[in-house]
Amino acid sequence: MRSLWSPWRMKYLLETPSGECIFCERAAGGDDLRDLVLLRGRHHYVILNIYPYGTGHLMLVSNRHVPLISGLSSEERAEAAELLVKVERAVREVYGPDGANLGINLGRCAGAGVEGHLHLHYVPRRRNDTEDAASRSATDPPEDLGVTFGKLRAALGARV
Repeated sequence: MRSLWSPWRMKYLLETPSGECIFCERAAGGDDLRDLVLLRGRHHYVILNIYPYGTGHLMLVSNRHVPLISGLSSEERAEAAELLVKVERAVREVYGPDGANLGINLGRCAGAGVEGHLHLHYVPRRRNDTEDAASRSATDPPEDLGVTFGKLRAALGARV
């Protein structure tokens, strides 16, 4: 499998980390609209990826700063599965993708951009798209994150 390349992610790659865990900051709450938090559960939250591989790319994030799936309790794992069902239904309702990639990168060597805080990527896919983001525009036109947020938040039944 070739690497996914998203040129718009260069800002992320060139940023100097603040030292704070971005996922812990968002777990604490604040401004869900500003932070693009779509849905909150008791143990996890769902957030849009601000440097998406395609429209509807979101993440399920543990509220706790745990690095591995084995660090979650059975209750936390069960809630994650339930939230994924809600995410899948909402994305299918709004965007009608042909499939999706689910990914968890455990550790820097596995591609974790935020190492040490467990999160799962949900990336909607189209039948004719490719791993090359530049080629995806014909099948997955870019959409402003605010528009994506509004559509998915409505489909998830969440309130701002």
